[in-house]
Amino acid sequence: MPEKSNIIVTQMPLGPMENFLYFIGDAKTREVALVDPAWDVPFLIKKAAEQDLKVTSVFLTHGHPDHVNGLDKFLSKHDVPVYISQHEAALFMPKHKNIKHIKPNEKLKTGNIEWLCLHTPGHSSGCQCFLSENILIAGDTLFIDGCGRCDLPGSDPKAMYHSLHEVILKLPEETIVYPGHDYGRFPFAPLKTLKKTNAYLQCKSLEEFLTERMGIGF
Repeated sequence: MPEKSNIIVTQMPLGPMENFLYFIGDAKTREVALVDPAWDVPFLIKKAAEQDLKVTSVFLTHGHPDHVNGLDKFLSKHDVPVYISQHEAALFMPKHKNIKHIKPNEKLKTGNIEWLCLHTPGHSSGCQCFLSENILIAGDTLFIDGCGRCDLPGSDPKAMYHSLHEVILKLPEETIVYPGHDYGRFPFAPLKTLKKTNAYLQCKSLEEFLTERMGIGF
């Protein structure tokens, strides 16, 4: 994965659900956060060592099992803080002692790189994206050709519409979207492209979105 300005973005496809995991951080200091540790912790530890990365924190886009099932094992090797939205449902809130609850629009740092935490509920009540310069780590809020499911416990399709149209679409078109799953034609893409190709970003109203995402008669 090429480095953008001074930002490291290492995208890693892992697991049977086609998750994307990430190391994101500072190319100068080599300090990074691991986003959504799951599936293959030995691989993640080896990958960090190969790239000379120092994992100083864990960022969670949300608490669904396919995004956190490696968390405890990873923390047994790296005793670092774990940041998750304070709005995540209790059902999906990890119980580890290192958990730190963060507020919407709070800022986190990896080395000298600052990340803005955007609260984007819909797939879960605590979904969040991480933004720095033109890089957006989107988790399960936005995929290249879709968006996260809205029919799970804690999901809210109306909140998802707001997150997509009042948060994501307000970002600059040159923002590069890095999704939480490899469910699209590309592993990442600029928002400008997604505005033309992603059906859920093209919905003109909440009613149209609900029909498209949840089915007629919702």
